[in-house]
Amino acid sequence: MLLLAFDTATPAVTAALLDTDGGVVLAAEDQIDARRHGELLLPAVDRVLRTAGVGKEQLGALVVGVGPGPYTGLRVGLATAAALGHALGIPVHGVCTLDGIAHAARLAGLQGPFTAATDARRKEVYWASYDAAGARVDGPHVDRPAEVAERLGQVPAVGAGALLYPEVFRDVPAGMPEHQSAAALASYAAAELAAGRPLLAPTPLYLRRPDAEVPKNYKTVLPA
Repeated sequence: MLLLAFDTATPAVTAALLDTDGGVVLAAEDQIDARRHGELLLPAVDRVLRTAGVGKEQLGALVVGVGPGPYTGLRVGLATAAALGHALGIPVHGVCTLDGIAHAARLAGLQGPFTAATDARRKEVYWASYDAAGARVDGPHVDRPAEVAERLGQVPAVGAGALLYPEVFRDVPAGMPEHQSAAALASYAAAELAAGRPLLAPTPLYLRRPDAEVPKNYKTVLPA
């Protein structure tokens, strides 16, 4: 089966095509731009498919990162996945973005329990903790970095959230992923599906309300 994966929950706009039968990533593309998810995602998907020589009608399933992540970027990937899945008549699966980063860290050789953290802005991080086998055992949550360290102790940490706060996350192994990789996301999803474990629904993990809200005590202005 051909599995197309993408994620816009971090500053990375990332897309990849995986042949689940052979476990081979046929094509992948990663771009880092926190402000242009909507502009970059579909062209990236098109380039991945063209590089692999695959038409959209050949896809068997979609996988999309569901966050946690900032509202604006995250909804780009989810809306795109919903539209493509509906148009092509194929299933759309969700994967926690932190699980994809954790899987990439394991593929890069990280051993033992660890934490994955991404930038949640407002001097906070989105985070989850993983056991020695790479399975998520806590989270996802959104907290201030010091609160995470106090709760978990000094276990190794990966991701952009850990790199932003070196005074708190003091054990950040070199060579670990900073942002999401759709290739790792696809690999994780394929392994979970092959093991018969269900993936998430393609709905967002925001963990908090969006920054833009209707002001309290808002007064409407009626025509005279």
